[in-house]
Amino acid sequence: MSQLIDGKKISAQVKEAVKQEVATLKQQGIPVGLAVVLVGDDPASKVYVGSKKRTCEELGIHSEEYLLPASTTEEELLELVKKLNQSTTVNGILVQLPLPKQINEETILNAIDPIKDVDAFHPYNVGKIMIGDFDFLPCTPAGIMDLIASTGVDLTGKQCVVIGRSNIVGKPMAMLMLHQNGTVTICHSKTQNLKEITSKADVLIAAVGKANFVTADMVKPGAVVIDVGMNRLENGKLCGDVKYDEVQEAAGYLTPVPGGVGPMTIATLMRNTVTAAKLQHKRNQK
Repeated sequence: MSQLIDGKKISAQVKEAVKQEVATLKQQGIPVGLAVVLVGDDPASKVYVGSKKRTCEELGIHSEEYLLPASTTEEELLELVKKLNQSTTVNGILVQLPLPKQINEETILNAIDPIKDVDAFHPYNVGKIMIGDFDFLPCTPAGIMDLIASTGVDLTGKQCVVIGRSNIVGKPMAMLMLHQNGTVTICHSKTQNLKEITSKADVLIAAVGKANFVTADMVKPGAVVIDVGMNRLENGKLCGDVKYDEVQEAAGYLTPVPGGVGPMTIATLMRNTVTAAKLQHKRNQK
């Protein structure tokens, strides 16, 4: 039976550290602020934005929320991003994805000042992650690295497999494990002999977006298995990409859904916002 990796507990530790740092910065006259922009009325995005706002309040971070109609044009959104780039009360800018089809996501993400890009999606920050000299890390992959660290497993020389190649999770996840000397394989929809590859993984990251995709026969006994998926079944229940009941018999460590990766993503966002505030204060002192 696998050991549970408790994302709620670990994220609470991260948030407590952030809360203390925010208080210290305020004493030094350095406020911390985050702006979240939501275009349209996607229910899942609304829930996520709401949880970010509550967490900001809990940690003493100034929060600004911009809820725009689905009919918003690319020019209107660019104008808001420009305004937030110049704002002295906003250190971090997060534009909730996906955006409506009339807006080019790449154009919007590229318009965010890299020093306020707390999602680490700007090409400048992506490049810095690639060479290992980064200011920010993408929230979900960075949170996953904390979860792996909590197990005490050293990635040096380990076989690490990521299922999924998205720019948000799969690619940066692979890079972070590579920076910690893991031997990394990225699998995707065109990968052949998937089960043969995953069953050799000491660390398996499931970020494929398909409910119960990873089964016990795909998992090496004793492996660390991180489930990034968040899928809603027909009965309304949430489940991950990993078939939990099966895989917990094989894995050494396993994250639950919900309560695993999700809480870490928001905690890391708050940590990135504090980092952004410190970087901007340092820049302004020059």
